[in-house]
Amino acid sequence: MDSPTTRILLADDHALVRQGLRLIIDAEPDLMVVAEAADGAEAVERASEEEVDLAILDIAMPRMTGIQAAREISRRAPGIRILILSMYDNEQYLFESLKAGASGYVLKSVADRDLLEACRAAVRGEPFLYPGAVTALIRDYLQRSRQGEAIPDSILTPREEEIVKLIAEGNSSKEIAETLVISVKTVDRHRANILQKLGMRDRLELTKYAIRAGLVEP
Repeated sequence: MDSPTTRILLADDHALVRQGLRLIIDAEPDLMVVAEAADGAEAVERASEEEVDLAILDIAMPRMTGIQAAREISRRAPGIRILILSMYDNEQYLFESLKAGASGYVLKSVADRDLLEACRAAVRGEPFLYPGAVTALIRDYLQRSRQGEAIPDSILTPREEEIVKLIAEGNSSKEIAETLVISVKTVDRHRANILQKLGMRDRLELTKYAIRAGLVEP
């Protein structure tokens, strides 16, 4: 009896990248791309509309990052497995991806080698990490355990993260209000709450935080 085909959602803001990855995936008899998205928000919509088993999300996308989209897809459709695609061998991005519900982190530089294996591992319910990521996780675990620390969850709400991302991308309060369809006063209140929570003073510090947290590209 043939094994069922895994239905895949592919999200990347570069059409050529999507095309290349689609060629790799669709050449396999057990894998098939059934939906594509050009940004994180569209990926969340497509994951809700289509019958999808696995979402492959680029980490750096407009409107909503791959990490934010992963968190939202995990919340809405916990049965969908998630892989994060990244250009960055970056520990912070890796940890944020796993906390957001991803079961694998694949570097774009070796996607032609690792992606298919990562897809199949995710469908089996197994994690997929490249060798450097495993080392980073072990090192982080040992360090935290020596210091008696627990790994904290994100202290910002999804809405606050959205606002941090928009601030870091250089938007004014008025532009953020228009994008999120809220009042400028609400944006300013969120900004004050965020600065207080994070113990920060200004846009520059928020931008550095947004880069560390994987909300925007460095």
